[in-house]
Amino acid sequence: MIEVISWISPGHLKCLDQTILPAEIKYLVCKTKEDVFAAIKRLSIRGAPLIGIAGAYGMCVDLFNSNESDFNKIQKQIEATAAYLKSSRPTAVNLFWAIDRMLAKSAKFQGSNISEYKNILLQEAKAIHEEDKIMCDAIGKSGVSLIKNGMRALTHCNAGCLATGGSGTALAVFYQALKEGIDFSVYADETRPLLQGARLTAFELKEAGIKTTLICDNMAGFLMKQGKIDIVIT
Repeated sequence: MIEVISWISPGHLKCLDQTILPAEIKYLVCKTKEDVFAAIKRLSIRGAPLIGIAGAYGMCVDLFNSNESDFNKIQKQIEATAAYLKSSRPTAVNLFWAIDRMLAKSAKFQGSNISEYKNILLQEAKAIHEEDKIMCDAIGKSGVSLIKNGMRALTHCNAGCLATGGSGTALAVFYQALKEGIDFSVYADETRPLLQGARLTAFELKEAGIKTTLICDNMAGFLMKQGKIDIVIT
């Protein structure tokens, strides 16, 4: 699977720019909280779980690039950063959840060592990322029994590795089926108006080596009528 998001030293966030897929694979390096805000706002980072992960890392980006030496001031700074990043996508539940979890970790910190404080928050952000990977794998393993040899699946929008910290939610089932050597194929709806299916789902499944056919949204019903859809996973 293609790498989507990662923490890089000395304190930056590397993320795949999803606005230009599939024409070009390009990574952004977010060096400030403003960079992270902009990446979420313009949909370079999208997908509920991934936005949450980016928000947690975004707090660390601001923290690791701060020269503030007063611990009380740096805690106030992180609270302001949290509010700022939340405003990048006010309706994103995962973003608020991840940032609130980071704030809770901050509030529990006992001491005044700024270096230790930074590393504890970074470990929390990495834990949020890793936990999402584990959940994605669990979804895939739980749902793979639904996929049988010869099946033709239909999926809509994008719920794969491009939207999460791991193999995806709905699409995790396809990735697990691929691992287990199951012979199946996927129809991906284009997903108007932003074409997440055409630009993202078809791209990531093809990259993984999964047999994928892109269809316009109106074709889904027709294919069902023709008996060419065995299962819908979305």
